[in-house]
Amino acid sequence: MLRVAVVGSGPSGVYTAQSLVEQSAVPGIQVHVLDRLPCPYGLVRYGVAPDHEKIKSLQSNLRTVLEHERIGFVGNVEVGPHGLTPERLLELYHAVVYCVGAARDRRLCVPGEDLPGSFSATDFVSWYSAHPDAAEDGFVLGARSAVVIGVGNVAVDVARILARGPRELYPTDVPQAALGALAASRVREVHMVGRRGPSQAKFTTKELRELGSLPCARVLVDPADLALDPAFAAPEELPAVNRRNVEVVRGWAAAGAGAGREPDGREPDGRTIRVRFFLRPVEVLAEHGRVAGVRFERTVPDGTGGVRGTGTYEDIEAQLVLRAVGYRGVPMAGLPFDPAQGTVPHAAGRVLRDGAPSAGEYVAGWIKRGPTGVIGTNRPCAKETAGSLLADAPALARRVVAADPLATLRAWGHEPVEWKGWLAIEQAEAALGHSLGRGSVKIADWQGLLAAAQRR
Repeated sequence: MLRVAVVGSGPSGVYTAQSLVEQSAVPGIQVHVLDRLPCPYGLVRYGVAPDHEKIKSLQSNLRTVLEHERIGFVGNVEVGPHGLTPERLLELYHAVVYCVGAARDRRLCVPGEDLPGSFSATDFVSWYSAHPDAAEDGFVLGARSAVVIGVGNVAVDVARILARGPRELYPTDVPQAALGALAASRVREVHMVGRRGPSQAKFTTKELRELGSLPCARVLVDPADLALDPAFAAPEELPAVNRRNVEVVRGWAAAGAGAGREPDGREPDGRTIRVRFFLRPVEVLAEHGRVAGVRFERTVPDGTGGVRGTGTYEDIEAQLVLRAVGYRGVPMAGLPFDPAQGTVPHAAGRVLRDGAPSAGEYVAGWIKRGPTGVIGTNRPCAKETAGSLLADAPALARRVVAADPLATLRAWGHEPVEWKGWLAIEQAEAALGHSLGRGSVKIADWQGLLAAAQRR
């Protein structure tokens, strides 16, 4: 019997496990899906915005996979410098597939980036998603205006959460402390800023359109920004998603101050989202030791798909700055790493050590290909890696491994949270929400999660 560990329970990890157990070429494969957290689903639980119920419903599909009779969830087990090493994992399993994502956000590398009031969007998302490692950093405390740097889906998510009213977030699973802070927020203006034009923005059209449908906010776009984009006047030559994005922002620009529709006729409460283009951050400005704004340089297309600075600057006042300019993989102790790409070197998912495949070690997801694509992109990526592992199965099955991985983990001092423990956490979150007069509400701290898991 071939036993495989998949490290990471997000979509790439779950799809890898599914690809392994649903094939017939190598019958009887047993898979343990390991995660550092006691909760499964990765970024679907801790990265999808709480108001995106349709995307969050993907958890049901992932759940079905994790309940397969030959798949076991093993949470609260860390792999890395403070936990299991790759070498020790190979004592337990015939093969290990690393699906650990891209955990670090990219930086702006400008003066003032580390001032109080300047954060990565990752930190903000972790806070409103109840990640147990998230700190209460007073994100919105005292802020009247926010600048979100980036024009991708993460930027759209955080801009939308900042602009939503508390009544809109109340039915979601946002943790109670974050809900209270957002309800008390005085942020009334959100600037979402990109260094290039709308034809090159990375958001998907569905997420972009959601900004224009918020009941308590209006979206404004400066037509002068759009005029700088060479593709704006003739978007028919663009790929479909970019063309639709251009059409959306064209509509906002045409509506001007009239944007901000209230379906029930109510007056807006003053919240405004300003979508800006062709502005490159050059400095986060300070006042009294905290963020006071961002200085941007106006850019123009350079004719080769990039932009160049013009030497003209614009300051935007803000007490909160969130950078959403992408993610990057981080090295895992014991595995090779390509710092230029932020990935583990591989050939069709087989980890390469000094250019040669390493027996029993594989990668899938962002740590394999970089932070590209959408959730569904992980399916073919996982299938390729699973195919490589299955082709290697005869050699892998000859490796000598521990008879009972979970018993060995406990003997080594780990306290795995299995599927019944996760179900107990779900029940505790439902009970918490009921006590607050809400739906299910996430438990946001390690102690609470582990205590709930013990009630299985």
